[in-house]
Amino acid sequence: MSALLESYAGGSWFRASDGGRPLLDAATGEEVARISSTGLDLSAMVDHARNVGGPAVRALTFHERAGLLKAVAKHLAADKDELYALSARTGATLRDSQVDIDGGFGTVFSYAGKGTRELPNDTIVLDGATEQLGRSGSFVGQHIYTSRPGVAVQINAFNFPVWGMLEKLAPAFLAGLPTIVKPASQTAYLTERVVRRIIESGLLPEGSLQLLCGSPEGLLDQLGAQDSVAFTGSAGTGAVLRQHPSVLYGGVQLGIEADSLNCSILGPDVTVEDPEFDLFVEGVVTEMTVKAGQKCTAIRRTIVPAVIADEVVRAISARLATITVGNPGNPDVRMGALASLGQRDEVRKAVQSLRGSAEIVFGDPDRVDVVDADAEAGAFMSPILLRASAGATEPHDVEAFGPVSTVLTYGSLDEAVGLAARGEGSLVGSVVTHDPEVARSVTLGLAPWHGRILVLDREDAGESTGHGSPLPTLVHGGPGRAGGGEELGGIRGVLHHMQRSAIQASPDMLTAITRQWIKGSLQHVDEVHPFRKSLAELRVGDTIRSGSRTVTLADIEHFAEFTGDTFYAHTDAAAAAANPLFGGIVAHGYLVVSLAAGLFVEPSPGPVLANFGVDNLRFLTPVKAEDTIAVTLTVKQITPRNSADYGEVRWDAVVTNGAGEPVATYDVLTLVAKTLPGA
Repeated sequence: MSALLESYAGGSWFRASDGGRPLLDAATGEEVARISSTGLDLSAMVDHARNVGGPAVRALTFHERAGLLKAVAKHLAADKDELYALSARTGATLRDSQVDIDGGFGTVFSYAGKGTRELPNDTIVLDGATEQLGRSGSFVGQHIYTSRPGVAVQINAFNFPVWGMLEKLAPAFLAGLPTIVKPASQTAYLTERVVRRIIESGLLPEGSLQLLCGSPEGLLDQLGAQDSVAFTGSAGTGAVLRQHPSVLYGGVQLGIEADSLNCSILGPDVTVEDPEFDLFVEGVVTEMTVKAGQKCTAIRRTIVPAVIADEVVRAISARLATITVGNPGNPDVRMGALASLGQRDEVRKAVQSLRGSAEIVFGDPDRVDVVDADAEAGAFMSPILLRASAGATEPHDVEAFGPVSTVLTYGSLDEAVGLAARGEGSLVGSVVTHDPEVARSVTLGLAPWHGRILVLDREDAGESTGHGSPLPTLVHGGPGRAGGGEELGGIRGVLHHMQRSAIQASPDMLTAITRQWIKGSLQHVDEVHPFRKSLAELRVGDTIRSGSRTVTLADIEHFAEFTGDTFYAHTDAAAAAANPLFGGIVAHGYLVVSLAAGLFVEPSPGPVLANFGVDNLRFLTPVKAEDTIAVTLTVKQITPRNSADYGEVRWDAVVTNGAGEPVATYDVLTLVAKTLPGA
């Protein structure tokens, strides 16, 4: 008997009290492992996440969490051979394994980078600008995101045992949530190995990651209003979860990624001779055969113009005929096995249903020639291409979760969009066209029904990641039938786990709460120029109020000649006077900003290392010749960099004219040393 998979719960590895049930190699039928959760205390598991893991993660800043994620990704990526070998036992070829394993590691790397670049070195995130709630500005509002004191439970499908776990773990961890992973049993041995490596590394705080191998029965009973469940699987199971009392009445947030009848549309502009034709055929075949079609993003409906349908069917069939099926460890094999014999039976049943309104034009669901494998012992299946009759309904209702796609035809773009919409919500759709008008029309038609849309042509094909590849920077999810969930999407995936609250207070109180200077709050002016202070000495609210400078006509003329910006408002007195916005010669906006820098900069070498940008620049009122300007510069936000001896300082800059009116506002961004030289 093979080894019984263990769960990681409450700070130790747990082995069930019974023998468990066997998990079989998808390609050979041999037993790989056994699985059971009998005797596991799920209540204690949730309590450990809430009381040990949660506080430990929330005590870290976003940058510290990002640093740990990067360390985890590097640790996992250092040795992948063992994982590839286990992945082959799920039926995956090397290419399939790279999509799952390397894709998972890449997702963690991506979130680690985004967490450092796009989130503050703090534990809260500001959402949008401050809202003035009273006339004088003494009562203001600010939306903020904070971490929830809950648990993120993920219930995953069998097809991506590594990526599926990591793509949920990374944003949840960044958001400050501990995670309980429940992998699909059939491929849980691969998830268990990855989790074991993470736990053994000691990189993540104890309790921030736990693993449940086996039945999760009773787990949702332990969850409450601050907890969330991210489920990937069938629409039927998703419907059962929606009816659970903890979801209906207990406030548990449920995200579902379910069945998805994704489509790809070939534009009416494409001919057989166009490169887009080959791109379309290649895309359909790839999505049918990668992971043996067991992808929630695979192309289930191939929608093509009726006038070219015969050519499309022939081309796809010819390409499918080159696909070798068999032992996933054999480098000559292009498509491995389905995850299990039971899964193959389900796909065959789905194909039989599809045949109610479609004919098979390539493949045989009951027979396939295999390479270097036993066709009876393994869950092998031929790629199946069907062609639907006019008015077919089954292709829009039945998902064959395997190497199966159905060709449907259209006469007009409206008809093509209508066919796509009959899927009632999908994770991803694609359109292959080189016509911009076709691209716009189809994209706008598909958008309400799809979470992601790929527009593919000869221009972007060289860099395109393909129809079926979710990316950490883009939303993964879809409306309607696809479950209505929303994962990934860069920082959106992090904020999705957090609570957004509207805070109403005085500017001073908001500054204290957010640790970002709010307009109207206290400003600190002392004898030491803020540019002479190290990061350790600077405080939010530190301010410099400059002297004034007159902007002369000679300054404006020189700037126009020097830069070549001879726009009439700066050079033609009569034309400038005729424009009601100017009423005469005015200074260039960039001249005003340049002169403002001269008013607040402290020129000697010191802790300010560099100016690396300006954000949110607005020119509010023209500065006329011979008017005076002055600047108020205030420390708005301080962000230390954990990996460097300096940090970022964001300064609020307000330039005023002689009447005290704001003429320009912007944020100045500088890099400042953490300590003074020699300190």
